[in-house]
Amino acid sequence: MAGIRIRRNGAGRPRTRPGQVLGDKAYSSRAIRSHLRRRRIRASIPEPVDQRANRQRRASMGGRPPDFDAEAYKQRNTVERAINKLKGHRAVATRYDKRDYIFRGTIDVASIRIWLRDPVP
Repeated sequence: MAGIRIRRNGAGRPRTRPGQVLGDKAYSSRAIRSHLRRRRIRASIPEPVDQRANRQRRASMGGRPPDFDAEAYKQRNTVERAINKLKGHRAVATRYDKRDYIFRGTIDVASIRIWLRDPVP
């Protein structure tokens, strides 16, 4: 998360903290959730069945279930499909490029090729 830079509409330095994080069940650990809470970032991460069972087994000592926004979580599918389309290009998937700016250029070229093949209005 250290590499995040969200540009502002007006003047000022870019934000380094996202408003919300969408993750799958693998990222539902206590450490990740507490890190996000410390930085005041909302998390939409589903709770795995085993964690839910352990929390319910402890009854009132288990605490409340973590907040989960199902509508926001559905947007994650769009991002994953876009990444999978990019990984369809061999140079992006294997990352042969040695330097970071070359790799970003490769991603730009792959994105342009995807957009030209399947333009979205």
